[in-house]
Amino acid sequence: MKRLIFFFTGLALLLVNMSIAAQESGSVDREQLSAMADSAYTDDNFEMAADIYKTLIDDYGPSAKLYYNLGNCYYRLGRNGNAIVAYERALRLDPTDKDAKFNLDFVNSRITDRPGERGTFVGNALDYIALSLHPNFWAWAAFGLFVLAVGGVILYFFTSGVILRKTGFFGGIVAMLLFIVTVFIATRAAAISSDNSKAIVTVPSTILSTVPRDPGSRAQEAMLLHEGTKVTILDSVVTISPVDSIRKTWFDVEVDNAHRAWIDGAAVERI
Repeated sequence: MKRLIFFFTGLALLLVNMSIAAQESGSVDREQLSAMADSAYTDDNFEMAADIYKTLIDDYGPSAKLYYNLGNCYYRLGRNGNAIVAYERALRLDPTDKDAKFNLDFVNSRITDRPGERGTFVGNALDYIALSLHPNFWAWAAFGLFVLAVGGVILYFFTSGVILRKTGFFGGIVAMLLFIVTVFIATRAAAISSDNSKAIVTVPSTILSTVPRDPGSRAQEAMLLHEGTKVTILDSVVTISPVDSIRKTWFDVEVDNAHRAWIDGAAVERI
């Protein structure tokens, strides 16, 4: 019996040590890859740096820093559309990343197209507020306000002093109203971060069509969009060519509040 206990104890310790060693090995690999990517970027080998950053994202998970670095590589390579996608992804993970915001605004200032107004004034204002702080801040703020609201209820019902009861009553109401507003903003921030309807044109230029197929005439050409333009995907269809049986995905997109058409799915990348 003692031998069995010693055996299983030793086996457990061995498995724990193997797990720790594997984690440490993975950490070293990640650090080595990061150092290789940074070194390649410093040496102006932006293609290699981008490949390594993408490997880090695929193998170890996305982060705002990795997408920011990847966006810098794409910009140096002249691929502004892909750079915008990377910066947008970085800001979805961390809306407070000032460097990613600055670079995104800079690259957007250099693209060809200037679409009109998107969304509504109220909706855009709410999005601006929701993205002004990290989503975790709104979640913790909502929790704190809920605790204050409960504290106000406790003061009102379980204290006898007039001042304390008034403080609990009015303070609880204010805290509850702010809690509702904060929950709404937190929900909107979470929806923005998980929204996959936004996409960026990543090819030099593409002609949008009034129908979900390549324009057969000038009448079917809706508009010309260039690299870096953001669109909102509303619907999608898959077409099969009767000549060569090639499957192609077409997106029904909204460019701004006044323009909507079909775009080749290969010309854009979802954020």
